[in-house]
Amino acid sequence: MEVAGEYLSADFGGGGYSYGGLDFRADISDLRCFADGSLGAVVAFDVLEHVADDLKALREVYRVLAPGGTAVFSVPQKDGLETTFEDSSATSPKMRERLFGQYDHLRIYGLDFRGRMEAAGFRVDVVDAGDFPVEDVVKWVLAPLKPSKHPLATNHRRIYFGQKLSGV
Repeated sequence: MEVAGEYLSADFGGGGYSYGGLDFRADISDLRCFADGSLGAVVAFDVLEHVADDLKALREVYRVLAPGGTAVFSVPQKDGLETTFEDSSATSPKMRERLFGQYDHLRIYGLDFRGRMEAAGFRVDVVDAGDFPVEDVVKWVLAPLKPSKHPLATNHRRIYFGQKLSGV
């Protein structure tokens, strides 16, 4: 069993959120505080939908990963949506809430998220909550305890594992 040498926490901060005990305040689309190939893993759950240029963020995570390193992402995805929905004219919190389901979201992802990761260089594996027995889905909270009828709801999760190939 491998054990991580060190765990570092980071968050962008601001936006009305306040987290204590962080090792870094960083923008995931500008990780200059980390050298190329310096991290073994990056985990970002429910982050990229808040980032103006998510493709830049994916490339930046790829840059800081060591060859063989892994990035783990989960993003809100509308059930059955093929293509990510974005609307750059949605600049007010009220409009974003209406379009994306939350005032600080900039998009709602579709099944094309895998392709976005691949475009950044990752080899991608996807774990879908729907592939597990209901008991495991409940135990590991891979889906909401009560399904939502909201039109933008994600009623089950997909976890995306992106690996930086060795020597790249």
